[in-house]
Amino acid sequence: MTENPLHRHPRPEFPEQGQEHPGWTGPMDPPPDHGEESYEGSGLLTDRKAVITGGDSGIGRAVALAYAREGADVLFTYLPEEGDDAAETSRLVEEAGRKAVAVPCDIREEEQCRRLIERAVDEFGRIDILVNNAAYQMSQPDGIEAITTEQFDRVMRTNLYGMFWLSKMALPHIPAGGSIINTTSVQAYKPSPHLLDYAMTKGAIVTFTQGLAQMVAQDGIRVNAVAPGPVWTPLIPATMPDTVEFGKQSPLGRPAQPAEMAPAYVFLASSHASFITAEILNATGGTPLP
Repeated sequence: MTENPLHRHPRPEFPEQGQEHPGWTGPMDPPPDHGEESYEGSGLLTDRKAVITGGDSGIGRAVALAYAREGADVLFTYLPEEGDDAAETSRLVEEAGRKAVAVPCDIREEEQCRRLIERAVDEFGRIDILVNNAAYQMSQPDGIEAITTEQFDRVMRTNLYGMFWLSKMALPHIPAGGSIINTTSVQAYKPSPHLLDYAMTKGAIVTFTQGLAQMVAQDGIRVNAVAPGPVWTPLIPATMPDTVEFGKQSPLGRPAQPAEMAPAYVFLASSHASFITAEILNATGGTPLP
């Protein structure tokens, strides 16, 4: 039976809740849906080798689960304090019969990015799919005056430097037919003032995606991005001052669940998208984007 998207998942108002960064899945109310009970694979990524940053929770976990159920082995990154969430992602991948490699990694550091790619090549021999998903944000309702240089630097290094380094280092190990998929955001086109620095990086990711795609097209490598709208992940209670009405502003009247983002990443990595590169797949819950 077809499900009404308005009511498929929980709608605000949600309970008031807050967490310290980076946030964890367990305390969230309602609990995020990563597709544990719903995602069914059909062999779209059989024997592919995927690297996913920020794969311990949220969109990253949903993509790892979907990739595994589509037949891919998955190496993913997490921050050391996210070990419990990382263990759950590993369990889901292995339950699907695929190899899971969880690597603690701070992608703000170039050397850690280098070691990550080396680890992936050691484990898999190649990288068929690189998903640059890890990101940092911190809401500053008091405006640009409240954005410290420390915060600005962290946002830039996490969201841009890490993506740049990992793409550059992975490309020699991505064969023709492989792909890079970046996570941008509705914020790239409709920036919220309280997320100014984060929105800047998401706009840059659009440009990076479109430019790199043209650069590597003759190598048979595709580069695309997904632009989510509001998604219910641990980043929200860890970085936003108010979660009660989170996602209510979308035309569908609710935030997405991570499970609703994963099919976009599967499609872009699959052979069904073989003529799609330099594209931004918008998954915003109805917010029109250019």
